[in-house]
Amino acid sequence: MKLYIQKTNVHGAWKWINEGYRKAWLNAGYDVQEYNDILEVNTSEEYSLMAWEYDIKNRDAAVDIISQAKKSFLYVQPNKFPAPWGNHPNWQCSVSDKHIEQINSFDNTVLWNFGDCKKEYFCDWKKVHSIPLAFDSISYQPTLNNKYAFDVCFVGGWADNGMNEKKNIMIKHFHEIKKLNLKCGFFINKGISVQQEANVLFNSKIAINIHDAYTRKTGCNCNERNFKSLGLSGFMISDKHDFLQSLFPDVPLAETPKKMAEMIVENINKDLTEIKAQNRQNVQDNHTYIKRIQQLLEL
Repeated sequence: MKLYIQKTNVHGAWKWINEGYRKAWLNAGYDVQEYNDILEVNTSEEYSLMAWEYDIKNRDAAVDIISQAKKSFLYVQPNKFPAPWGNHPNWQCSVSDKHIEQINSFDNTVLWNFGDCKKEYFCDWKKVHSIPLAFDSISYQPTLNNKYAFDVCFVGGWADNGMNEKKNIMIKHFHEIKKLNLKCGFFINKGISVQQEANVLFNSKIAINIHDAYTRKTGCNCNERNFKSLGLSGFMISDKHDFLQSLFPDVPLAETPKKMAEMIVENINKDLTEIKAQNRQNVQDNHTYIKRIQQLLEL
């Protein structure tokens, strides 16, 4: 079966998400064809389509293409988001009421989002399925190397979402952790390779994760770092996030930066071998992009 998916030259975290899905579809035996614009999709042949709603430009033509696919997996954004974020263009659904109504009528189209798809946020869409982010078990192949071993590690970016809230949140956490005088490997906006990231996470004792303000408030979009951290390091301490807790109820969650530092102290000298093995296996069994496409195909 031919499957169309957008090319991986998209920006930011979407690049890695898209690559995880592309490789997972290939692994499942699909003939994956990449496109820059959905209008490049060949509608004269039988195909399935995975499309990101926010990247679609020509809406009328795109909706027609979506309707013709054997199966369309369409990522949709909430059409209503709470203030203050809902007042910013980055959190506003770009699909018109007319097109939402059309897409809702298609029997071939599965609507999905990464987060907890609460009806109050997706109020005009038909059923939107929650398919969380995942671990790219194909791309991330770590090696044992003491060069990359840290007591505490974090790999990521400032991730300015338009309101630039996350940088301040991250700095507060790093400030508290710095007081512990541990060997910390914090790689922020460093552009390290996939292999280096895999090695840092795999060889370090504790990985930390920090979410943006809007995800804490809404429970949406539990970030990809959760799955990489648990799939590679095997032990992660995160800030508090309800959707993350529903996926991984045993992960330690810190209400404040100071509490995160305290949790690190509580665990840094423990033998974490068993819990690391359990968490890594859980991610491999349930939270890879290979598993996510199985979930999509079952909808």
